[in-house]
Amino acid sequence: MQYLSEEKITNKKVLLRCDFNVPVKDGVITDASKIMKSRETIDYLLKNNNKVILLSHFGRVKTEEDKEKNSLNIVYEYLKQYYDLEFIKDPLNLEEINDSNKQLFLVENTRFTDVPEKRESQNDLELAKYWASFADAFVIDAFASMHRAHSSTAGLSKYLDTYLGFLVETELKNLEPLVSVQEHPFVVVMGGAKVDDKIGIINELVKRCDKLILTGGILNTFLKVQGYNVGSSLVSTDEEIINNVKIILDKYADKISYTPEFTILRDNVNLEVNLTNIQDNDIIYDNLINKDLFIDAKLVFFNGTCGKFEEQEYSKGTKNLLDALKESSAKTYIGGGDTASSVKLLDNEKNFTYISSGGGATLEYVAYHNLKALEYIQENAKN
Repeated sequence: MQYLSEEKITNKKVLLRCDFNVPVKDGVITDASKIMKSRETIDYLLKNNNKVILLSHFGRVKTEEDKEKNSLNIVYEYLKQYYDLEFIKDPLNLEEINDSNKQLFLVENTRFTDVPEKRESQNDLELAKYWASFADAFVIDAFASMHRAHSSTAGLSKYLDTYLGFLVETELKNLEPLVSVQEHPFVVVMGGAKVDDKIGIINELVKRCDKLILTGGILNTFLKVQGYNVGSSLVSTDEEIINNVKIILDKYADKISYTPEFTILRDNVNLEVNLTNIQDNDIIYDNLINKDLFIDAKLVFFNGTCGKFEEQEYSKGTKNLLDALKESSAKTYIGGGDTASSVKLLDNEKNFTYISSGGGATLEYVAYHNLKALEYIQENAKN
């Protein structure tokens, strides 16, 4: 396994795994940044006279009905603005590639193979072997999907010479300061809706950071465990999660910070209130971050927003946070997913040191210093 930038691949058939799992609203792609970030690798391979077969997942596919709303056809239509390509409508029928004069192909959602059996998501090696039979090399450029070892992100490496694409190389090199952490104070801002999904990450990051700022829905559970009334807001009901929160609060109380100001919905009216003024039926939709939390920071990692930033009445907290990071002298790193989308909607990408394309993948790489697919490739790649 090596970087694509270190090896010139020419005149080959290449399986290129990208992450085209982009947000869509009313049939329109609302943020195509992940598509655009893979164009460097696509263009490089095409320039060197390779036949390129694009693989990607799109949404969650658990039933036949899910296939209808999670087709990559919308990405195909978008890519047609830039390339002359062919859409392969069945990920289990790639034979038509061999008879085509096209140089670029997009294969339908790899997760279609999860119905009726979970083949893609369980890293079915027979599936990987089938896909590999149509190529001479495998390039993984789907950084945002590499926290999962699936057939298309990992299994392919057993059968083909494997290379890390330009996007993956950019991500790994730019995220290195968050892995080695040479600058202090190192401040982590952890937001988002559900603490259940991120408790393991929080437990790892709180050990290494100097300050952990909690916000968004994640903060609700931490507040409730401390005895505060959070009304009818989203909180975890999982006993194991709650116990883990208690342990973190007990062990790292000196590191944990938050702003006790919120925008809540009370009787269909939005109000800005202090934590002590929240009533039983109130719902917290935004946490109004205080800029003073970042005064001494030298290195900041921000992942997860402060509230429902897509709705203007609940965007103030996330906007305050982005403003605070801009005013800070710290190097600021933005996680992908909703966090990156909030920058695109509320601010300017140029105001921050680096914005990752990965959501969960970025979190796992920063927390654990590796990714499941990357680890699999390191251990199993043919080359």
